[in-house]
Amino acid sequence: QVQLVESGGGLVQPGGSLRLSCAASGFTFSNYAMSWYRQAPGKEREVVAAITTGGSTNYADSVKGRFTISRDNAKNTVNLQMNSLKPDDTAVYFCTVFRVRRYWGPGTQVTVSS
Repeated sequence: QVQLVESGGGLVQPGGSLRLSCAASGFTFSNYAMSWYRQAPGKEREVVAAITTGGSTNYADSVKGRFTISRDNAKNTVNLQMNSLKPDDTAVYFCTVFRVRRYWGPGTQVTVSS
């Protein structure tokens, strides 16, 4: 079965960096686009970044120039490098794939605070 497990979250000061990783299993990873979403307290879940099977990327306007999504098909992982973090980036971050239906990982908490 499809499994997605995020890691790398934590507490960071404004301006700092974090690198999130998502380990995927249960499907042919290289055949599927992957995305990162986030959900802040009291807000709707929103897409942050996406990467196609060919490596093309898209970003939410709020993170362009600060976040970078990448994938490693040999390791079945998708990563999110987050730089210049802001308090507004505080949220639970989710890795997701659409395969017949959308699958979600349990999420990893990112808190940006001084």
